[in-house]
Amino acid sequence: MIEITADMESIIKQAILSFVATVNEDGTPNLSPKASLTVTDGVPYFADIASSRTILNLKRNPAVEINVVDIFQRRGYRFKGRALILPPDHDKSLMIANSVRAMNGPEYPVDHVVKIETSSITPLLSPAHVFAHPPRTQDEIRNTYYQKYGVKPLGT
Repeated sequence: MIEITADMESIIKQAILSFVATVNEDGTPNLSPKASLTVTDGVPYFADIASSRTILNLKRNPAVEINVVDIFQRRGYRFKGRALILPPDHDKSLMIANSVRAMNGPEYPVDHVVKIETSSITPLLSPAHVFAHPPRTQDEIRNTYYQKYGVKPLGT
């Protein structure tokens, strides 16, 4: 299993939304948005709040891919691996479920917590990083997309 680096964890926190891909029974892809992806002790986990199809797919085939991209930095990561659905009384399961409820409210159902045993991690870079000549700094790229989307960073 490959551990998550500090930069990867930072992207996950900043991006907030990630997308989890699983395989349906007929072989077609299932893509499910997640705002619960988190990293604990270098390992990614997500909470199943309303993803019954994702859980059914993972019980049958634990292959999973998660994509996370910070839209302002125009970069992120692709995490591939094997999903492990934790028992509800598992320490990490309880901790993550409590964290989701603390953030969103006690009415949020956390039906499962899924641990990802990563087998590969690949950086995702937009053309803003690859094709710009001369190359732009991360700050220049970020500021360009703040302007494009009409937003300002918090605290400014």
